[in-house]
Amino acid sequence: MHSIKRSLILSLLLLCAATGIRAANDVQIVPDVVYGHKDGMALTFDVLKPKNANGAGIIFVISGGWVSAYSPPEESIPRYQEMLAKGFTVFRLRHGSSPKYLIPEIVADVRRGVRFIRFNAKQWGVDPNRLGVVGGSAGGHLALMIGTASDNGDQNAKEPFMRETDRVAAVVAYYPPVDLRPLARGLNPPKSGTVLDLFPALNFEKEKAAAYSPITFVTPDDSPTLLIHGDKDELVNISNSQIIFDAFKKANVKTDFVVIPRRGARLPWRGSGTRDGADGGLVRTDVVEGESVKLVQGHIKVQCPKSKVCLGKVSRFQVSGRSFEQRET
Repeated sequence: MHSIKRSLILSLLLLCAATGIRAANDVQIVPDVVYGHKDGMALTFDVLKPKNANGAGIIFVISGGWVSAYSPPEESIPRYQEMLAKGFTVFRLRHGSSPKYLIPEIVADVRRGVRFIRFNAKQWGVDPNRLGVVGGSAGGHLALMIGTASDNGDQNAKEPFMRETDRVAAVVAYYPPVDLRPLARGLNPPKSGTVLDLFPALNFEKEKAAAYSPITFVTPDDSPTLLIHGDKDELVNISNSQIIFDAFKKANVKTDFVVIPRRGARLPWRGSGTRDGADGGLVRTDVVEGESVKLVQGHIKVQCPKSKVCLGKVSRFQVSGRSFEQRET
């Protein structure tokens, strides 16, 4: 009997090793899922599935300055603790990075990744109609591009998943640039001596900038969107979130805008506890991340298919004096 048990355990371990599946802290990890190739390199994402998975998922766009850095998925679990604790399966989506790739190619990567995740969502126990997308800074820009400019896919595409829509049920964008028209610099621009020199992803044709600016795509059918911005952000001015929030309201898109007082560019929304603000003020890091989870959770449930029981107890929460509504099953 003991030998049989040992054989079964060994077989399971070998199966997990063969498929790349591993576990940490009650979270099943599927690392480096390939959703495409370019220039001989793979485009990948990681899947983090909690033990209490609720059938909904959050696509987290890993992007800062349109650079998509890699880190081992095990090390990232604390960052997504709030999402995982609520039962969300997290997809850590990476795109081709600047400076090799520019905005048009980067947006195309993210669209491709969202389509691939939707097309294959059920194999990870996720309903493709219950997916939200989250990102900060450049990742916020890319999340908003999905929320405002999604389409129904290319029905003539050779790859079946490219015929899938890239629409999502909800968007959360932290301090996002929303209008690239004044930022696009053209191909191979000379040094400007400004902060734009630090972001070579913007070195694409100026005439294409409107096609990659979320503000130009706002329409009533956009995904429900939460915007979060620090009011002292000197890199991505808070006016970016304000103008697209106003556009969403005018178009009757479900939206909310949380202003974090006395905060600069990089909101500390990773993990829990508090960190010093740029001016010595404090902000609860678990609150900032928690509100994005609640907003995504609420809107994903509102967007559920009518055949499913999605709505239940309604509760309210506050951040920075603003009230929001959460629905729980």
